[in-house]
Amino acid sequence: MPDPQTVRAVLDDLRAEGEALDGLVAGLEPARWATPTPAAGWTIAHQIAHLAWTDDLALQSVQDPDGFVRQVAAMDAPLDRYVDAGAGAGAAVPPDALLTRWRTGRAGLGAALGDGLLDARHPWYGPPMSTVAMANGRLMETWAHGQDVADALGVRRSPTMRLRHVARIAVRARDYAFAVNGRTPPREEFRVELTAPDGSLWAFGPQDAAQRVSGAALDFCLLAVQRRHRDDLAVRAEGADAERWLSIAQAFAGPPGSGRAPEGGSAADGGAA
Repeated sequence: MPDPQTVRAVLDDLRAEGEALDGLVAGLEPARWATPTPAAGWTIAHQIAHLAWTDDLALQSVQDPDGFVRQVAAMDAPLDRYVDAGAGAGAAVPPDALLTRWRTGRAGLGAALGDGLLDARHPWYGPPMSTVAMANGRLMETWAHGQDVADALGVRRSPTMRLRHVARIAVRARDYAFAVNGRTPPREEFRVELTAPDGSLWAFGPQDAAQRVSGAALDFCLLAVQRRHRDDLAVRAEGADAERWLSIAQAFAGPPGSGRAPEGGSAADGGAA
């Protein structure tokens, strides 16, 4: 049974991440919602619409799991097509209506996750997710798409300790990243040591592991959500498999993203996550 305080802490961080992004877009003039972001073809409105669409689906998973499973079974196209369609439809509505929808949806999801059974498992596009995993995933997506919005607005965000959730997902998704890229996951665990925003150390994996990854937590998270090219980040690998992982790391489910070009290059498709 999950610790109630752990669940509450994750939900509090999810709410805070949503509020931080809300603060970037709440005062925008309607015309600025059409500002292109680094994700090819996606404006700021597309980014918020995607988060609202995914929150709605997550809420359905929590409140109507059977209906969610039926909806997934009825899908007749790859998931990324539904993602693009959901973002496009949401971006077409007036910004004030879109903002209201996103706020209502994320508040409803937070309440539903907090009021549900602590050991509940929620269906998703893959294995069922625990309440903590669902909240972590929504936080990761909110932070990743919030980075796209910040980049579009020319805003430099200060990293917070909430990045630990993103880093943990990325570490746990190591084998998935190998598999989705058609590679056999390494048998041995890696040691991952990251410098947190407050200067403390976040460590994952055996201390005596032969293969290691280290660097700033912010840089590692930007790499894992594919919002920056590795050449522009201070993340180091020791070992051939660790080196390969950093070339394909992804914290999100779905097919491999094309990532971003190095600074000075052209933007790549960034609809992932």
